Amino acid sequence: MLTIHAAPLVLPVGAAPLPDGAVAVDGGRIAALGPYDEVVAAAPGARVRRWPGVLTPGLRQWHGLWLLRRCYHPDPREYDELGELPLWGERLAALDLTETRWSGSVRRGLQRMLRHGTTALASPGARFTDPLVAQAVARSGLSVVPVTGAPGGMLLGDHPDLDPFSEGLDLAGTVHGPLEVGARADLAVFDAQDEATLTAKGAGACVATVIEGRLLYRSR
Repeated sequence: MLTIHAAPLVLPVGAAPLPDGAVAVDGGRIAALGPYDEVVAAAPGARVRRWPGVLTPGLRQWHGLWLLRRCYHPDPREYDELGELPLWGERLAALDLTETRWSGSVRRGLQRMLRHGTTALASPGARFTDPLVAQAVARSGLSVVPVTGAPGGMLLGDHPDLDPFSEGLDLAGTVHGPLEVGARADLAVFDAQDEATLTAKGAGACVATVIEGRLLYRSR
């Protein structure tokens, strides 16, 4: 079924912003992109999802393996004891982590990446060799992309941050690829007025994440 995702501002990246824009998704691919009225007129029977804020391509996380294997993401049942934030360094070393606990942590880490608009994880060779991570990522729907083009001076291993904007890059430097007809329908929606507001607020302002046309996260 054709689904139209609409927002007050669509930022395709590599093309002009679209005030009151829309993206039509057919299966897992982008079928159309443009002003809302034009996209809806071309697909009168489509389901329409109207989102607040800005709609962008999905974001790319450069530090996927580090965040999943060198950080522990507490279970909600552990929040009173461990808190909600990822644990790393000495606090991670102090935990008695079985393979079962690690597996749960990796799954929760991926869920939290979705809550930050992430749709792609960078890894050498566009694959993960850690079996636990590889299996969880495959099930999550996130794509794995090469590290080619990674900017220099990244915060690799410095501190755990699920926000891809923490690198200080603009939107074009943070997404995996532009929104364009025929591309995989990986989208993110943020509670922000424009790109400047988005980069200032960070990916924690994510409202929804769509991977291959599937709505995998929504905050409201």
